[in-house]
Amino acid sequence: MSYISVIGAGSWGTALTVLLAGKDFDVSLWVYEEELAARMRESRINEVYLPDVEIPEHVNITSDMEEALHRSRYVLFVVPTQFIRSVLGMAGPYIEKDAVLISASKGIEKGTLKTVSSIMRELFQNEIMVLSGPSFAKEVVRGLPTAVTLAAEDVTAGLLVQEVFNTDYFRVYTHDDLIGVELGGALKNVIAIASGVSDGLGLGLNARAALITRGLAEMTRLGVRLGAREKTFSGLSGMGDLVLTCTGNLSRNYTVGKKLGEGLSLKEILSGMKAVAEGVETSRSAYELAEREGVEMPIVEQVYRVIHEGKDPGSAVQELMARSLKEEFYLHHE
Repeated sequence: MSYISVIGAGSWGTALTVLLAGKDFDVSLWVYEEELAARMRESRINEVYLPDVEIPEHVNITSDMEEALHRSRYVLFVVPTQFIRSVLGMAGPYIEKDAVLISASKGIEKGTLKTVSSIMRELFQNEIMVLSGPSFAKEVVRGLPTAVTLAAEDVTAGLLVQEVFNTDYFRVYTHDDLIGVELGGALKNVIAIASGVSDGLGLGLNARAALITRGLAEMTRLGVRLGAREKTFSGLSGMGDLVLTCTGNLSRNYTVGKKLGEGLSLKEILSGMKAVAEGVETSRSAYELAEREGVEMPIVEQVYRVIHEGKDPGSAVQELMARSLKEEFYLHHE
């Protein structure tokens, strides 16, 4: 069957590998660390990022990019956004011209302020798609019901890839708003940090609901300004992923925020984490995008100031509550 390459062996990359291998696809998993790849080949376990699941024997685990991409029809990139450009550069010489490139990364590149699909378009002529939505890796590998969005500009190609990923527990919906789906997946991580801060400060469920709802308004305002469709943010890759990430204890970004609210420093928090919390870097990119586009994003601004300027989380909340009074849907359709 179709040969699929998964580039990136974090928890989500490993989970998607197991899902695809479970459908008897010919799957190759590229692991950045050669030593980890060797251990995974021996044990069939990713003890660093997803230790509770066995990787099927027919999955080819390798740290050799050429081997990973050999005759691949679908290439799924599951790499932290701040490393995606260098990994795409490594992969470039071995990607087939007719291969479909699929991003499952959720972030905005530092400096350029580009989404992953925009970086891919800059480097390749291939068909590009985005897979996003509310999906904790640990629940997916347990076969728990999950629904996600696959964004593709070519409807026919999207339908084919929809079938590739869909299972009886992993339901895939199609969409054609790539930028909207990507921005939802990236920006919700910043709001999740705010939600965690709120819970860490003990501000209650009312506060968390307010942050989620007003965070969605901010995400939508920026998305529409950048050419996304408003309705995308009410879907799985917007509201769905936002609710999950702002309320679930499995969320790395929520966890970072909660520990900040409890008084730990960012350095202390990150030193104890193996996986990347995308919202930490995305908070800077989102703040800079909002500044560039002239879009008001007060929650994003306060998360940026807490993380990158060391602002006291309690003061950030007070400043949000003391803002001048507004209509709920002001500027929403700009």
